[in-house]
Amino acid sequence: MELFQQNVKAALDRLSAIRIVPVLVLDNLEDGLKMCSVLQEKQLPAAEITFRTEAAESVIRAAAKEFPGLYLGAGTVLNVRDLHRAFEAGAKFAVAPGFNPTVVKEAVKCGFPFAPGVCTPSEAEQAMELGCRFLKYFPAEAAGGVKFLKSLIAPYKHLGVRFMPTGGVTSANAAEYLAVPEIAAVGGTWLGKTADMRAGNWDAIGQAVADAVALVRSLA
Repeated sequence: MELFQQNVKAALDRLSAIRIVPVLVLDNLEDGLKMCSVLQEKQLPAAEITFRTEAAESVIRAAAKEFPGLYLGAGTVLNVRDLHRAFEAGAKFAVAPGFNPTVVKEAVKCGFPFAPGVCTPSEAEQAMELGCRFLKYFPAEAAGGVKFLKSLIAPYKHLGVRFMPTGGVTSANAAEYLAVPEIAAVGGTWLGKTADMRAGNWDAIGQAVADAVALVRSLA
């Protein structure tokens, strides 16, 4: 438990400095590395690469070697197998859309920085009972947005819990989320959209990333 908590704190320190983490669904290794190149060039040094596609593990493995300055996480980690695949490939943190106690317990045992997904007080309490103080709030907007999240946080502030909202966070509302002290970072689902990558709209992707960096700097 001590190693888990230390590693979670280190992850939170990094994410709290980065503030916006692009959430990526990648079809292939080539697009994944191209996206990482854009992130490095535009100085947004993080990505959550979701395990929704077969390419995820290979992208994390290759990007961890080619772009060591990027803080790479794994998303949609739904089982113990994918948890280990993610960290063995080089992920520095992992998140899930829901609370699966089996995965949380394995992450705690192995010392992997992991944030289960919650959107109710009961889920938050169950996660915290297992030692989690870093939680993913998902689906953020559909679950009630900033207003609901503030209400969810209120009874647990004294426990030092931190959140990363994802799902419906956009360039238009990211600042509102990031103004909440207990939010370490937001998941940037509007950055590096799969459709844009498939269409080769890399200039548009680059501009969106640059705008996100400018937003973070304006909040500093």
